[in-house]
Amino acid sequence: MVAKTKKAARWMHFAPSNLFTGEIAPRAQQLLDMGLMDTGIVGVETWDEEIVSKVLRPHDNLRMRVVMPPNAADRSMDVLASLADSLAAVQEWDAVLAYFAQPSLQMVTVTCTEKGYGIDNPAAEADAKAGPDHPSHIMAIAAAGAWHRFQHGAAPLAFVSMDNCSENGKLFQEAVMSIVEQWAAAGKVSSAFVDYMNDTSKITFPWTMIDRITPRPDAGTIAMLTELGIEGMDAVQTTKGTFIAPFSNTEHISYLAVQDAFPNGRPPLEKTGVLFAPDTAGVAAYEAMKVGTCLNPLHTTLAVFGCLLGHNSIAQEMADPELSAMLRAQSAEALPKAVRPDGIDPKEFLNTCLNERFPNPNVPDTPQRIATDTSQKMDVRYGGTMEAYGKEASKLTFIPLAVAGWLRYLAGAATAADGTGDDGKPMKLSDDGPFFDRPAVVAAAASLVVGSPNTVTTQAVKTLLDFGFKRPGSQIHLDLYEMGVGDKVEGLVRELLAGPGAVRATLKKYLAQNGASKL
Repeated sequence: MVAKTKKAARWMHFAPSNLFTGEIAPRAQQLLDMGLMDTGIVGVETWDEEIVSKVLRPHDNLRMRVVMPPNAADRSMDVLASLADSLAAVQEWDAVLAYFAQPSLQMVTVTCTEKGYGIDNPAAEADAKAGPDHPSHIMAIAAAGAWHRFQHGAAPLAFVSMDNCSENGKLFQEAVMSIVEQWAAAGKVSSAFVDYMNDTSKITFPWTMIDRITPRPDAGTIAMLTELGIEGMDAVQTTKGTFIAPFSNTEHISYLAVQDAFPNGRPPLEKTGVLFAPDTAGVAAYEAMKVGTCLNPLHTTLAVFGCLLGHNSIAQEMADPELSAMLRAQSAEALPKAVRPDGIDPKEFLNTCLNERFPNPNVPDTPQRIATDTSQKMDVRYGGTMEAYGKEASKLTFIPLAVAGWLRYLAGAATAADGTGDDGKPMKLSDDGPFFDRPAVVAAAASLVVGSPNTVTTQAVKTLLDFGFKRPGSQIHLDLYEMGVGDKVEGLVRELLAGPGAVRATLKKYLAQNGASKL
């Protein structure tokens, strides 16, 4: 398999992450096991070379997946051998280009997280200025690989984002094409190449919806593997701060929907349960249900309130009576506006999340992990439902309370070290670079003082809400004050800021006023 892959690869993957090990590599393994594919995946690490040198190659590119259902006795372990080769893009650029030149290559999949598609940063800007010879940013690496492919036969290719973010194919395409067009304007690539990139019979950026909770490698999983006699499973924290291990621990439920737009063919992934949709609208329906209603908004609510209330696991939060009831009440508000995709009932999906997935004690996920980059998620997580309600959104309670919780989470946040929990003690905030890079927004958060509700001003709240729901690049642009929601959020923030214990007290107050959800 390895030899065949190196000679004529069909599948390349950028940023072989924990999600890649938990959800994507196993599907390739299934096809290999069924005899439906005879080549594997070429893994290309685009940012952190130590993932290749310290994790992948020392284990001969083998990874282990530990699947953890609610009943620990039902756990399963797979050794994945579908990664045929691993390369560090910057250090082994010529080898990466050689794969791009192979006419057999059908798709390049990516899991780089939502912020990986951002090109408003020094690395991407430097690559856009320098040209395609030695890129370092993942979007420029994709563009430069396509340029090399164009120069060596111009064979078709699909670039497939498999990141858990809204309209991921669009994000990928816009980022890559921005760099390509800057190169073309500077005369570093030809106009014919731009035409090639815009020709959907040659290059596509299919949309996908991926759903599998795959937390960072957990010490408990390492201990369990060690007890079973499986050695060398220790996690590695690289010089750049990446936390990765030779295994991934993941939940037992997953979904993957993909737009069927592969100009050079594709592996028969439908044999592994992948749902294929004929167009972006089909994938968008799955995505809107999950990302905008039935999973991600609930995860974000758990992240924010879990941090405030001192929880360290999602399962622990679901045992918290107020948080569990808050989630069900929020779900009841969102469900009437849920998109209904083919093959999935939103209410059943929701109930599975609330009753089986989130409470799973064997998935070591934390609110602190999920709270990362929350400011970049607010519009998609909550905006779609509020937009669907329109002026009626002002009558909602728990979705505005979730938004207000985010502002309370940020209260006093001049830096990521300046958060304050509901117990009045210091609470470190999760990483959110795009938020802390904007002084005016940070100043608005810093002006909100726990224990001083009178510090809540319309100007500060509007600045924060506009950043969450109206910033450049937002997928859903909403003025919450015009909708009548901003005033409600402002009042809720005052209640949440009343002092130690105010977050818990506010949850209890509104749950008592509105009764229990039937979900």
